Amino acid sequence: MQYAYHDLSYCSANDNVEISLSAAANVRLLDSNNFSKYKRGQRHQFYGGLAQRSPIIMSVPNSGHWYVVVDMQGLRGSTRSSVRKI
Repeated sequence: MQYAYHDLSYCSANDNVEISLSAAANVRLLDSNNFSKYKRGQRHQFYGGLAQRSPIIMSVPNSGHWYVVVDMQGLRGSTRSSVRKI
C-alpha cells in the first residue's frame, strides 16, 4: 500500500493541523503507536477519514507525537498533500 505521511512531532492537546490536498483522499491523524500498527497493516485507530474538500482542519485530541497519513485506499488516481500546524 502506498501512502504519504507527515511527522507532526510533539503536539499539545487541541493544536490544529491544516491538511491541503490536490484531490480527494483518505486522511488519518494517528498517534505514534497507531502509526506503527498502520505501517504493519494491523488494526489501528485514527481520527479522520475521506476528505473530499481541501483544506481540512483537524484538532489533535491529546498531547503526544502525531502523524498525518494520506492514502488513496479504495480510491482511484493520486493526490499531493501538504500539512502545517496552525
